[in-house]
Amino acid sequence: MTTTTAAPITIALSQLPVIKAAVDKNLQTHLAYIERAAALGANVVAFPEHSLTGYELALLNQLAMPHNDKIFATLTAAAVATNTVVIAGCPLHNPNGKPFIAAVICFPNGEHTFYLKQHLHEGEDVYCAPGHEIGLINVNGTRIALAVCADFTHPSHSAIAAAQQADVYLASALISPGGYAQDAELLADIAQRHQLPVLLANHVSTTGGWQTCGNSGGWSAAGELTVKANGTQPSLVLCRVQHGALSGNVEVMNHLHQKGSVTD
Repeated sequence: MTTTTAAPITIALSQLPVIKAAVDKNLQTHLAYIERAAALGANVVAFPEHSLTGYELALLNQLAMPHNDKIFATLTAAAVATNTVVIAGCPLHNPNGKPFIAAVICFPNGEHTFYLKQHLHEGEDVYCAPGHEIGLINVNGTRIALAVCADFTHPSHSAIAAAQQADVYLASALISPGGYAQDAELLADIAQRHQLPVLLANHVSTTGGWQTCGNSGGWSAAGELTVKANGTQPSLVLCRVQHGALSGNVEVMNHLHQKGSVTD
């Protein structure tokens, strides 16, 4: 699906430890991953669902961030400094009701916008509201459709993305060990059905009472798992997309999380 005029791009999937409600500490970890991803040639740096706060539904109201939060300014400054597009997960304040589960998208031109999760898991509607707009960004001629977790379990979501000529389908999520096999099958099916690479950024920490399994990675347009992190190792999964083909490698980030690191 990617046009021959699109330049090759590298999307870094950030698989990082997240501390419950510790936004400032989590932000520092994000900045370290963004810097390293950019040094490795990434054009896009993507993080899991609720990566800035952890998946803490009961705290969503107090953690919800205004659209002009200083956190977004800091992430946007990092996007500018590294010439990358940064996509991070956060609860977003909704002036008309319950907060949204959002992905903030920070661009190297100094602007930022949001994608709002459209399809909520059972029980999430108690704490948050769904969004309604498709998230599609253009990076160096490659059109990237954004999904947050349950979005990709609804066939209509990826079908609309494909109809809008997306070249890559990028999902941020929280997936547990027991749910990974089924979700991986769904993601592989999306890739094969719509003939486009599908990427997953997942958590590695226990968050919101959920044990998670990592395994962030990417499926080729043939539905084959082409690159994947080793379980829950803190990692950057570097996914290169060129003319619709997917390749990649994994950079282990354990050195960032030893004593004296940004998360201590």
